[in-house]
Amino acid sequence: MNALEHQLDYPFGEHLPEPAEKHEVAPGIFWIRMPLPFVLNHINLWLVRDEVEGVQGWTVIDCGVSSDEIRAHWERIFERELDGLPVLRVIVTHMHPDHVGLADWISSGGDKARWSARVWMSLGDFSFAHNMLQGTGPSNAGGDAAAAHFARHGLTDPDTIEQIRARKTYFSSLVPSLPVRYRRMRDGDAIRMGGRTWRTIAGFGHAPEHMALYCAESGVLISGDMVLPRISTNVSVFDVEPEGNPLQLYLDSLEAYLPLPENTLVLPAHGKPFRGLHTRIHQLRDHHAERLEETREACRKAPQTARDIVQVIFRREFDIHQLTFAMGEALAHLHMLWLAGELVRTCDADGVYRFAPAA
Repeated sequence: MNALEHQLDYPFGEHLPEPAEKHEVAPGIFWIRMPLPFVLNHINLWLVRDEVEGVQGWTVIDCGVSSDEIRAHWERIFERELDGLPVLRVIVTHMHPDHVGLADWISSGGDKARWSARVWMSLGDFSFAHNMLQGTGPSNAGGDAAAAHFARHGLTDPDTIEQIRARKTYFSSLVPSLPVRYRRMRDGDAIRMGGRTWRTIAGFGHAPEHMALYCAESGVLISGDMVLPRISTNVSVFDVEPEGNPLQLYLDSLEAYLPLPENTLVLPAHGKPFRGLHTRIHQLRDHHAERLEETREACRKAPQTARDIVQVIFRREFDIHQLTFAMGEALAHLHMLWLAGELVRTCDADGVYRFAPAA
């Protein structure tokens, strides 16, 4: 536990549920923890005891990636942990593979087609997920467009670029199918779940239209990836929006959580449930303020590419999966300063963008 984590309260201590078991964190709200095949090796998923249109059952919130291992864990949950009741709906906070990967499969009842449940998502994330799966838009994580995007920002090592180019099926390998119909969630919607009212909170910068859920009666926030206790949410500029300003969007989105009580029980997608919401938001703001200042200082010394800034703000080596996100995040910090007028951007003779202080 690092120094910042000591400022937060972890009501369940060091407890971590096994992948195919549920752990109650508030009345009728259960924590499931599934493995991920990345350095970030887990995701938290949530079950809420529910009733929809007079039928008793469960709402699933986020799903995990598609793999034989994760499907097997879910099958055990269906058989042992649902008290013989059906899944009534599946809520997906956003379209990243660890959240939406098995949404279509779970909503249709798993391997045994036990039920038919509606998937709830925002329009932005439902549409973008379909674009990614069908190959009608750029893939953030790999393929020709992603390789060209990162090359324009200083990632010119041929072997690395070829590895990125080869990741064309990254999304579809983790999200093999998506529902063709859904229930739309919008910012500020009131959703009845578990006999209580939950309010949706839209967030931007990490995903097109991320939806967190807050229940004032229970004092619980299901924060998805918007507020995490140990790591900072990835905020990246990718080829699909090459002049984007996601860091500004993300920091602005954090404002929506400040009216919530400080002792709110935060249920994050990664890390452990915690209390200390305002403290964590201030930590995240300070974290990005420090990275922005490091970026300014580097640009004062010499024009910088995003690849240069990766070494400045991270100062460690990455595998290819991590490197794409590190590049995107370095660029997000550069773009926030560029679009605020603090930096200027030039495309040099080598076709690479560099950033320097505005005159």
